[in-house]
Amino acid sequence: MGLQDYFKEYMSRYRGIDAYKDGYEDTQFGQWNYEDGCLLLGVKMMYEVTGDESYRDYAVRFVKPYVDEDGGIHSYVPGEYNLDFINSGKLFYFLYDVTGEEKYRKAVETLMDQIRHQPRLTTGNFWHKLIYPFQVWLDGLYMGQPFYLEYENRFNGRKNYYDIVNQFKMVRKYLYDEQTGLYYHAYDEYKERDWADKETGLSPNFWLRSIGWYLMALVDCYEMASEELYDCKREFCDLYREAIRGVLRYRDRQSGMFYQLIALPEAEGNYFETSGTLMVAYSILKACRLEILLSDKYLSVGEEILQAVLDQQLRYDGDTLHLYGTVESAGLGPRHERDGSVAYYLSEPVVTDDPKGQGILMMACSEYMRTHDNKEPEKGR
Repeated sequence: MGLQDYFKEYMSRYRGIDAYKDGYEDTQFGQWNYEDGCLLLGVKMMYEVTGDESYRDYAVRFVKPYVDEDGGIHSYVPGEYNLDFINSGKLFYFLYDVTGEEKYRKAVETLMDQIRHQPRLTTGNFWHKLIYPFQVWLDGLYMGQPFYLEYENRFNGRKNYYDIVNQFKMVRKYLYDEQTGLYYHAYDEYKERDWADKETGLSPNFWLRSIGWYLMALVDCYEMASEELYDCKREFCDLYREAIRGVLRYRDRQSGMFYQLIALPEAEGNYFETSGTLMVAYSILKACRLEILLSDKYLSVGEEILQAVLDQQLRYDGDTLHLYGTVESAGLGPRHERDGSVAYYLSEPVVTDDPKGQGILMMACSEYMRTHDNKEPEKGR
């Protein structure tokens, strides 16, 4: 089975993270969430690289029932100020372009209104959610900033570029660790959470997928950033180069993958995590295409990381391929739960065929295909 055959088979059986009823026109559908958006962004990128209209049509069918004619989004709660809710909205720009339906333009404004009123730390960074006050999580950079930047490009004359760049710079200032070259998962400005160091406000560990979200946010924002504001575009480039150098120091030489807790390979119960490894691969492949990184030096590295996942984590169960090894979730708090410890991160369920892994696999494969005349990667190459 080729990868595109596998992708389409997966799409045919995927009904959303909440497994709503069969039939995309059905009135029953799941909660608006970021995880479906991970898959659909992968679908979008596969359409862009292949021109196969079945990918486009799938995205349209999936999202259409969620959006009202006035731009309202079913089950979306703006008052939660949840940056995760923004991720799936990145599809609205694409759907507006391919369908011309005004409701998607209005839905962009629905989410942008959240961005305009999102609570902030004194650093200028968005709170991750209302229930996580005065906290920056790396996850949120990916969820919100590319959507915000695309809005600035399309509809606001790039007036808020420096706001976006400053949020990345503040993350570099407060979450980056000079000794390891890695970013901590989160920062609590007032150092009040159970997980927060009382001197630094930082969470105690380096979580692979959170770093992956950050790497993807940087390359996606770089791609969209205008050359007319070159200092902003350059900032994304410089931050990415520094971050990827740190990450690659922790790649396991034998497997070619990365551990769930990236800096603690010897920790009991630590394991190679699929989604975060794929995020690193995607970011490198894209960075090479965009000339952030030298292809002669890094393209083979990105391809090897992708190949490691294909060979080790994409496996048959009977006649069907399945993607193994994605941690289902990981977070911090909001109160006494999820303390950020090693034991916590290694206790979260590891699942199969998770859309966060699947979507990023499609993204990474789309980048691979862009540099190989649309030829898809193969298992066992």
